[in-house]
Amino acid sequence: MDIGSLTTKSVIMDEGRVIGSRILQTGIFPEKSGMEALQKALDSIGLDQKDIRYTIATGYGRISAKYADDTATEITCHTKGVFHLNPSARTIIDMGGQDCKVIRLDESGNVTDFVMNDKCAAGTGRFLEVIASVFKVSLDDLGPMALEGNESVPISSTCTVFAESEVISLMARGEKPENILRGIHNAISNRVAGMAFRVGVEKDIFFSGGVAKNAGMKVALEDAFHESIVIPEFDPQLVGALGAAVLARNLGSEV
Repeated sequence: MDIGSLTTKSVIMDEGRVIGSRILQTGIFPEKSGMEALQKALDSIGLDQKDIRYTIATGYGRISAKYADDTATEITCHTKGVFHLNPSARTIIDMGGQDCKVIRLDESGNVTDFVMNDKCAAGTGRFLEVIASVFKVSLDDLGPMALEGNESVPISSTCTVFAESEVISLMARGEKPENILRGIHNAISNRVAGMAFRVGVEKDIFFSGGVAKNAGMKVALEDAFHESIVIPEFDPQLVGALGAAVLARNLGSEV
C-alpha cells in the first residue's frame, strides 16, 4: 500500500505479476484508507486477506498502517517500482499529491542520490488542483489545454498562493487560458529540472506519480531536460505501491 496525502494506492503481486490494484481518496483517516484500498483490490480478484503472504506500506501515512508486516520509505519503493518496470532507468522524476522527488539510481537499481521538495506544493498535484479550480476545469483538462497554447506566458512564481493571484491577474489582462497554462507547466518543469541537476541527470529519465498522467507536463519536462521522458504503460500513479509489492515479495520469500 502507498498511503499518500491525497490518494491511497494498493498493488497485489503473485509470482512477480500484478494481479490486482486499487486507487482511493485518502481522506482524513489514512489508517483506514490503506486497508480499504487493499480489501477492494482483493475483492476485485476474488481473494481474501488470508491469501496475502506479506505486506509493505509506504507513503506519508505508512506509520498508521499497523496491519502491514513492514514499512518502507517512498524513495525506496518508487525506485523498486521503476526498476521493476524499466531496468534501464537511471533518473526518476516522481510528482505526487504533495511532494516532488528526483532520484538517481545505478545499474543495479540502488539509490545513489535524491532530492525532494516536500515543503512547498509547487510542482505537485495539489498545486495543479488549485490552478484547475481557478480556471474552473477538471484536473484532467489542464494538460490538453496547455498543449493547445501557441505561446508560453511567463509565470514568475510557483508558490501556490502567489501563482494563483498571478493567474487571476493574467486572466484579467486578457491572456489566453491555454497560454497561461503552458507557462505554468513550463515554470513547474524548469523548477523540477533545477532540482534534478543538483543530483545529476542520466538517461533513461522515468516519470512517475499521478502528475505523470498530465500529457502537458511530459512535454514541458522534455523541453526543460532536452531529453525524452519515459512514462510507463503501467499506471504511473501506482508505481510506489508496485515498489512496495516488489519489496514485499522479496521479504516475504525469506519468511
